Amino acid sequence: MKEQFFLNKVYQFLLVSLAFFLPLTVFGANIIIVLIVLIWLFSGNYKLKYRKIISSKFLIASGLFYLLHVVGLIWTSDLRWGFEILHKMWYFILLLPVLYTIVQKKYIKYYISAFLVAMSFSELVSYLIWFEIVPPFKMASVANPVPFMSHVSYNPILAFAIYIVGHEIFLNKDLGKFKFFMYSFFATTMTFNMFITGGRAGQLMFFAMLGILVFQSFKTDKIKSLIIISILIPGIFFTAYQFSSLFEKRVKEAINDVVTYEINSKTSVGKRIDYMVNSIDIIKKNPFIGVGTGDFPNEFLKISILNDNRDFIRTANPHNMYNLILIQLGLLGLISFLSIFYYQIKQSFLSSSEFMRDVGVTLPLLFLLIMFGESYLLGHYTTLLYIFFSSFIYNDFREY
Repeated sequence: MKEQFFLNKVYQFLLVSLAFFLPLTVFGANIIIVLIVLIWLFSGNYKLKYRKIISSKFLIASGLFYLLHVVGLIWTSDLRWGFEILHKMWYFILLLPVLYTIVQKKYIKYYISAFLVAMSFSELVSYLIWFEIVPPFKMASVANPVPFMSHVSYNPILAFAIYIVGHEIFLNKDLGKFKFFMYSFFATTMTFNMFITGGRAGQLMFFAMLGILVFQSFKTDKIKSLIIISILIPGIFFTAYQFSSLFEKRVKEAINDVVTYEINSKTSVGKRIDYMVNSIDIIKKNPFIGVGTGDFPNEFLKISILNDNRDFIRTANPHNMYNLILIQLGLLGLISFLSIFYYQIKQSFLSSSEFMRDVGVTLPLLFLLIMFGESYLLGHYTTLLYIFFSSFIYNDFREY
């Protein structure tokens, strides 16, 4: 009994540490993950762990999705890249079930608090770079002060942090005055930070999150929600456009990239259009089971040469999670993938906690949106965010 009590304390310390390191350092988070997995593997109680894992339809769907990638190696010619994809997805088959069996309901507030503290620190560093108090490092610059990671990952994670803080402000009736002030302060500074950094997918996620939050705040008055959204979202958009030169630049670039695509496709949006066109051509030829887990790079190379897209013939990522899955595993793979989100949303409605219900719906919806612009469940930071929060949001916390 004492050993189990001590083991649980160790687990919870490591989980809170993981929540803190999640948006700050790959190395730190990976060290914590290795420790958690090793302790879990050697701590016994395998029958209890197994029963808890198979009780979750969401976990079963995640496992089947991974298993489908393993089966997809059968019709893959490039096994080296196929195994690389399996390696990138190991969070689904190992880390997610491990976390699911060790998280505890009473510690959820500590997991979330540690994550928000880390994001507040990350935001502070971003401002220090922006004001030129701290020299830029890693991928950051004064013009685009994203600390610790690229803006592709930073802005979506920042948007999710803003959602959590916003939910507390508008829907937590027990929130004290001090916490209300602190959360309001950080919601404001994080929102400003969203538009001095350059992640367009994260900014899109922010506006979607804002709309969802308004609907959740006024559940019984849809008309009021629509009126608020029609004023709030354009208001924030045009304010950001006026006061953030980087946001203005990124919006203009996106519009210009679309308008001039036929003349010049060597742009960020232009490349994505080419990726889309080429991906659709591959999908049409292999609609049901795809080309195999590891054959996307080779097939994309072939179709790019055929379509004369010689500037973009080598890539391992079409910057669209759905296209990647359809190419790899066809409609079978896409259905398997979407089933994960279906069971997440279904499970969230069973929660007695308003916070868990709302976050449980919002997390998959936001990922389903931004994965049109990037393969976000293959990147370290965003995948870890999704896996970590999923481990307790969709957990029934029953004893087995």
